[in-house]
Amino acid sequence: MDSTVSSALELPQRLALHPRESPRSPEEEDPHLLSSLAAVQTLANVIRPCYGPHGRQKFLVTMKGETVCTGCAAAILRALELEHPAAWLLREAAQTQAENSGDGTAFVVLLTEALLEQAEQLLKAGLPRPQLREAYATATAEVLATLPSLAIQSLGPLEDPSWALHSVMNTHTLSSTDHLTKLVAHACWAIKELDGSFKPERVGVCALHGGTLEDSCLLPGLAVSGKLCGQMAAVLNGARVALFACPFGPAHPNAPATARLSSPADLAQFSKGSDQLLEKQVGQLAATGINVAVVLGEVDEETLMLADRYGIVVIQARSRMEIIYLSEVLDTPLLPRLLPPQRPGRCQRVYRQELGDGLVVVFEWECTGTPALTVVLRGATTQGLRSAQQAIYHGIDAYFQLCQDPRLIPGAGATEMALAKMLSDKGSRLEGPSGLAFLAFARALKYLPKTLAENAGLAVSDVVAEMSGVHQGGNLLMGVGAEGIINVAQEGVWDTLIVKAQGFRAVAEVVLQLVTVDKIVMAKKSPTHQQIWNPDSKKTKKRPPPVENKKILGMNK
Repeated sequence: MDSTVSSALELPQRLALHPRESPRSPEEEDPHLLSSLAAVQTLANVIRPCYGPHGRQKFLVTMKGETVCTGCAAAILRALELEHPAAWLLREAAQTQAENSGDGTAFVVLLTEALLEQAEQLLKAGLPRPQLREAYATATAEVLATLPSLAIQSLGPLEDPSWALHSVMNTHTLSSTDHLTKLVAHACWAIKELDGSFKPERVGVCALHGGTLEDSCLLPGLAVSGKLCGQMAAVLNGARVALFACPFGPAHPNAPATARLSSPADLAQFSKGSDQLLEKQVGQLAATGINVAVVLGEVDEETLMLADRYGIVVIQARSRMEIIYLSEVLDTPLLPRLLPPQRPGRCQRVYRQELGDGLVVVFEWECTGTPALTVVLRGATTQGLRSAQQAIYHGIDAYFQLCQDPRLIPGAGATEMALAKMLSDKGSRLEGPSGLAFLAFARALKYLPKTLAENAGLAVSDVVAEMSGVHQGGNLLMGVGAEGIINVAQEGVWDTLIVKAQGFRAVAEVVLQLVTVDKIVMAKKSPTHQQIWNPDSKKTKKRPPPVENKKILGMNK
């Protein structure tokens, strides 16, 4: 019998052995055959408590010293300082998942950890890495082929999307989920094009302190928390907008170009010329019809007086993100100097709106064909507003995904348990590495419902055993709830099919790459090499001249 076949047949017996009963001594057995497993486990331990609607929050201290209370896995991953290459690779895959799909960050991290732990056991049992990689790829293809058959619900083209967005937003906010879901659903529905396309950037989010989340509302147009400067406070008809990523006034004193002045007359002439230049620039803006200027830098008082004289409303943006968002919605460029844009932004009105204790500047269009709507969030704390803002963005992203593929699959871990049952059934009938990989993949999928039960404070073993029994009976709609297993169809807990499929692809790409890595090699400069070639090194100065040079000179005599 071939040695490869015999080793494959012996794998189940090796896997059945207890680690202490392994024929190899502890000295001969490496603690981790996968060099990346420890780093991935450490990263997953940070993310695991935040997974699911009952996940916990974390106080995150950023590099700038700012403290943020969040349970968003994507925000936590962005703030972590990572050194291990495997952790870098996993974070990159998780962040790509968040950017492309808007959700599934924690899913990618946790499933990657579970699959690598199972791969470690298979490697210790003697399965070669190439066969493990091929078997995992086969199991992933089987999962992606089976996943569409679990989509038993679909969002209709003329249907209110509130029920489909509720479970997605409920995972990322602590309160007022129903009210926020209705606002997002109404905004997305109003912005959706007649051909069924949807542009997420047309739904804005503006957070204001004061009030509660129940006071949040929907405003027509685009609302930003900018500051109105000068006497001009509104344009009520035919607003033409210019955006500037520079101060509204003279050039910054630290600009590269510096004037060389040698006398008081030169100073007076320079000041007069600067004033004339500013008046010319503001006059050019007014001559081209610009009546609203949004600036990112400081606003000069004398230049502001010129703007008031020409009837230009000056708005100072609070952040770069706001002015970039205005550039995308208004379809006008962000200019580095006070020059008229070739294509100014157009809207019907620009005015200030008071909402409780907060003030926003609203860019409003006609009621028909409004290119943007804004969800104005109200809250007492910055942390609560951030949490609600994340939930809003996740809801918008989910609707964007549903416009591309309206199919929905059971949430709350029901899909993972159904896929685990499918892989277990097929793996028990297969022989060799493929069967073992299918069973290992199934065990890894069960880690996700276990994590949901653990974060909900339930008896994990009892919940998973009950859930497995129900799925074995053919009911694939049972998931993990706050008090035990639930029927996800009755509770309205759904996941979008396209996001889940992209998550599986991201996990497969990372796992298939990491299972082939056996060692981490750090390429650094040698200290000895630096001392020899560094002329400033103390040891180099004390080193006597080489003897070989004298011998070479002597040979020339």
